[in-house]
Amino acid sequence: MVLLPRQKLGSSSLDVSVMSLGSWRTFERISKEQGLEVMRAAQAAGINFLDDARYDDESGDAPIPTGYSEVVFDDLFRDAGWQRDDVVVANKLWWEHWPQETAEAELDGSLERMKFDYVDVIYAMPPPKELPIASVVELTSQLISSGRARAWGSGMWTAAQHHEALDICETTGSPAPVAAQMANSIINHGGAADPEMNRVFDRGPIGLVASYVLAGGRTLTGKYLGGSAGRAGDDDSAHASLGKQLAMRVVNLASAWHMPPAHVAFAYALQHPHLASVVFGARSALQLDENVAAWATFETLDATQRSAINQLAATDD
Repeated sequence: MVLLPRQKLGSSSLDVSVMSLGSWRTFERISKEQGLEVMRAAQAAGINFLDDARYDDESGDAPIPTGYSEVVFDDLFRDAGWQRDDVVVANKLWWEHWPQETAEAELDGSLERMKFDYVDVIYAMPPPKELPIASVVELTSQLISSGRARAWGSGMWTAAQHHEALDICETTGSPAPVAAQMANSIINHGGAADPEMNRVFDRGPIGLVASYVLAGGRTLTGKYLGGSAGRAGDDDSAHASLGKQLAMRVVNLASAWHMPPAHVAFAYALQHPHLASVVFGARSALQLDENVAAWATFETLDATQRSAINQLAATDD
């Protein structure tokens, strides 16, 4: 297997693999053995960028009501033999209980569950309306100066919010955001494709961390075309319905090109000019290997093929 290449994450000194492993609704839903297989497959592929996040238990079986995902992540991280200094680990500030829970307290809770001293990147998700961008910049700066985080990024922010943050950072000398995690798939790409957002990427510079690439539950692979059940399969919203319609076109294109449908879907995100990394989840080593192989496939695509993939994305414009 060819190791994934690495590149700078925005203006930071962090080098991250072009594909990264997320853990959203993943590791606590599979066996520890499966989780270790996924982690070790990621190591073998050259992935060095791991994304974890706290969220409330949805099974009713977790020993704690929120953040059990972080506990499981820590267990797998250590048993898989990751060396902390060799890995870039990201987590999120959700601001769910702000101002009663400060940014420091929220991150400290995550660090305690992960048994980490720091995270490399802390994503600030869209703040509540009572929390101005200037305060977000100040609070993330404090996390960095305290050693709790090495750098910060945004999660699903608008271009205007980014410009405001960069203006403040330039004026105050505060650390600027180095990453922007946002959806960038054939079905959902409005933010990452926005010309003003691309000016933000250039200005930072800020690296795009593309998420939702398979449109949730692997929709764009055609998984739900046969009526398979699941969170995404049962979603009958207009957006989800369009995703399933586009999935058929993705599958047809992949069949014509003799490649997995996931590779067509990943190729859309991989060609973004400001991409730092594509984050995805995997429930088996086989699934991870197939996803990672999308990079090698992407490198073989010619201009006509890339244009055809972009035309799929234009369907919902």
